[in-house]
Amino acid sequence: MTARFIIGALEARHDRKTFSCGVYALDRYLKEQAGQDIKRRTAMCYVAHEPDSDKVAGYYTLSAGDMALKDMPEEVAKRLPRYPVIPVARVGRLAIDKEYQGQRLGAAMLWDAANRALRAEMGVFALAVDAKDEPAAAFYRYFGFVAFPSMPLQLFLPLATIAKA
Repeated sequence: MTARFIIGALEARHDRKTFSCGVYALDRYLKEQAGQDIKRRTAMCYVAHEPDSDKVAGYYTLSAGDMALKDMPEEVAKRLPRYPVIPVARVGRLAIDKEYQGQRLGAAMLWDAANRALRAEMGVFALAVDAKDEPAAAFYRYFGFVAFPSMPLQLFLPLATIAKA
């Protein structure tokens, strides 16, 4: 499974041209925008590739963000400080090339993002995602993410939960 992949920061040597996950916006982002976001430090992009290849098998982005306390489930919100927003690490995009789909690489990349958030040298309450549709939300729920009551496609997983895993 994932032992055959290396996950690290996107570099110029990585082949992005052939990446195709089946979602135009995600393909375009990797090919045209990811490098600019890294330079501007608005997001970091991490890619998976096989050890003997620079072809991108999958990628995700990670950036700082926040969640409104008022939108969180009550049982979670009552244990947090009364700040209007709570800091999170946000997975902005997660995509796997069609050639590698169905091999649990998405799960491995999500785990990698969770571990990077845990190692962050800043205060972060949770790993947050904005699922693009219901099947994507189901993927995140499978790994324990919780949806905001009024926004079912916005989900989060407290870092305390990740640390216990």
